[in-house]
Amino acid sequence: MAVLEVKVLDRGSVELMSNTEKGDLLVVNAARCSFDKQHHVFYEDKDEKLINYLAEHGHLLPFRHPVATLRIRCPIFVLRQLGKHQVGFSWSEVSRRYITSPPDYHLPSEWRTKAENVKQGSSSDMHKESRKFTEDAYRLAESSLVYYEHLLEQGVCPEQARMVLPQSMYTTCVTTGTLLGWHHLYKLRTEEHTQLETQEFAKAIGNIMQELFPVSWKALCKYEESN
Repeated sequence: MAVLEVKVLDRGSVELMSNTEKGDLLVVNAARCSFDKQHHVFYEDKDEKLINYLAEHGHLLPFRHPVATLRIRCPIFVLRQLGKHQVGFSWSEVSRRYITSPPDYHLPSEWRTKAENVKQGSSSDMHKESRKFTEDAYRLAESSLVYYEHLLEQGVCPEQARMVLPQSMYTTCVTTGTLLGWHHLYKLRTEEHTQLETQEFAKAIGNIMQELFPVSWKALCKYEESN
């Protein structure tokens, strides 16, 4: 298995750690289990037709068998949105109860203006004071880091000292999910109302899944509206 990593935002990434080999073949074998049948080779014509049939008609159980484990490095506010997806997933995250290394922060170069409709979150317009906001945010992040390190030097426990660090801080998680679970996350987190930063991570996940499970991923995306 080739190492696959996608860079996201300024310091983020989505990295493949492990996955089910021949995942598309596993999908069709799981579907054929009802008839006590099994293929040892993926037949492009016949098996692709079956996968498309399963996706089109909502027979989604076979897509729960292939799995992939990703290492995701993203800002805390992004992970909290991704982490809302629990069905079909196992999440493990770096804990600042145990580590005290200086964190990195996400500092955007462009700050979007507020949308007229609150459900949109933000508009596509860049705020005219973006440069100033980035400079201010940098100073704020540096200030929080200085105070965090001061608390540690004074003997405060890491699990409390971490409280002063902002949501823009990068964190890392290892996440294992089923093919169907990853598609559900991708479908919801690339939706136009999702925060743009979170969409970028969802798209990176989709790029990896497309490479791992090309036939199944294409079928799930093609027929997602009917499911």
